[in-house]
Formats: sequence, C-alpha cells, structure tokens
Amino acid sequence: MKVAIQMDPIAPINIEADSTFRIAEEAQARGHSLFYYLPDALAYEEGRITARGRSLKVQREVGNHATLGEMESVDLADFDVVWLRQDPPFDMHYITTTHLLQRLSKTTLVVNDPFWVRNFPEKLLVLDFPDLTPPTAVARDLATLKAFRDRHGDIILKPLYGNGGAGIFKLAADDRNLTSLHELFTGFSREPLIVQKYLPAVSKGDKRVILVDGEPVGAINRVPAEGEVRSNMHVGGRPEQVALTDRDREICAKIGPLLREKGQIFVGIDVIGDWLTEINVTSPTGIQELERFDGINVAAQIWEAIEARRA
Repeated sequence: MKVAIQMDPIAPINIEADSTFRIAEEAQARGHSLFYYLPDALAYEEGRITARGRSLKVQREVGNHATLGEMESVDLADFDVVWLRQDPPFDMHYITTTHLLQRLSKTTLVVNDPFWVRNFPEKLLVLDFPDLTPPTAVARDLATLKAFRDRHGDIILKPLYGNGGAGIFKLAADDRNLTSLHELFTGFSREPLIVQKYLPAVSKGDKRVILVDGEPVGAINRVPAEGEVRSNMHVGGRPEQVALTDRDREICAKIGPLLREKGQIFVGIDVIGDWLTEINVTSPTGIQELERFDGINVAAQIWEAIEARRA
C-alpha cells in the first residue's frame, strides 16, 4: 500500500520510544511505501487534499534513522492510508487538519478516523463513561471549580486540551493557589479547565493500556519521578512492566465497541487504580515499551487491522 504519515519533524525523534517510528518501520517491513509530511504542508487545493513532503525510508540507526527523497507535492487521494500522527496541542490548527483529512474518506483510510478524533478529544470522551471515571468537572467558572474542591478535597487541575503532562497541578483541599491558577490559565486561553478528584493510587503508577481496533493488547505502567505527581514519560515518568487486570479488561470491554465503530484503530487509555482518566486518540504512545516488556508486536497488530479494513 501507499502510506502517508502526517507527523511532527522526524529528525529529532527518539527511535527507541517513538510510536510513529515503530509504525513506519513495521509498514516498511510489510512492503508498504512511505511518504512523510508536516502538518503545515497539508492543503486544500481546488477540490484536492494535497501535501508537500518527501518519500521516506526508515532504519533503526540512531542519528541516521530516516532517509528522505526529494520534496514533492502529492494528492493524498492517491494513497491507501494516511496516518494522523502529529502531537497535540489540540488547537484550531489541529482541528483544521481533521476537517481536511476527513475529505479523503471516500478514497483513503485515515487512521485514526479524523471526524471522531475531532469529536473525541482525550479528556472529553471519558465523560461518556461516568461509571468508569473519578468525579470530574469541566468548567471555566471559578465558583464551579471551588465547589468541586469543597466536595472532593484534593484535586487535579489541568488544561482541557493539554498534553504530555504540561500544566497539571495537584491542589490539596487547603491549597490557596486555585484562584491564582485560574487567573493564569484564563488569562492566556479561552478554553475551560478540567478538574478531577485526586487519586492517591497514582503514586504506584498511571497505567497506559493500548487498544487495537477496540481490543486491549497490553499495558505499561508509568511511575512518577520522585517528588512528582505527573507520570507522563515526557516529564520523567518511568515505564514499568505490568499486566492487565480484570478491571482494565472491564473498562476496555465497555469502551472498545465504540472505538472500533468510530474507526479509532490505535488508542491508548490511562488508568489510575480502578479508574479511567483519559482516552487518547490523537497520537498515543507506548508501543515500543510494550514490545520490549512483553514481546507484543503492537505495530504488526495495528497494520493487520488496517489491512483488513482496506481489504
């Protein structure tokens, strides 16, 4: 198949951890051709969805992991598969790319389905499953946030459309910084905030469960660095081997059919203790760590699901 990958710059990635690199590597091993372009190079031109980029070959060699062809402009309708793999923030630029890629749906399989990526941002889809999640509120109004903390004590406050652990704060019941943080966030953004009851189990790790076409294939545990409340690997979280629990499987059984129906082929959910906190559909990570820990070739399972859909 002809495969295009929309992603952030490929030169600085960590090839030992980057999920997009592993997906590209597996595609190449299966005989698929690769084309790489940046989100800024995506365009609508008189009825066509185009991108300026380069052919791509990958190799697992640090510092020499990507061989690029000459710059060219292509019609993405000529491709079998387009990967939507740029990292958030989930801003209007990101949302616009989903609108453009959605126009390929009659000819090209876009992974994950951009219509539902746009409508299933990480911290909002969980609201459809209140029985699986800790107490949660989404609000810009300070009085609402204060009332939530009054009800639940220690809380986690974070930007609704943030990523990678940026801007996450734990506030104790008697912390006096809630008003100041509200002023800070609302001073530079019109977006609401999301607040959840703090789960002490996060000290033992924030589990990333990976689903392929709605089915759980494995998990890794992300343990916060000493003195940190955040477990994201972007901010120093340490990946550890972990098994799926009965509760993990129960969560996946409830959300999996919806993910499969809406074309979310590669998804990573976050589970703290017994509670679902996020459903990551934009650019989930973790497949290389899972492969090292458990020997599960998640990239191959992803491509098998894609090839089955194309067939």
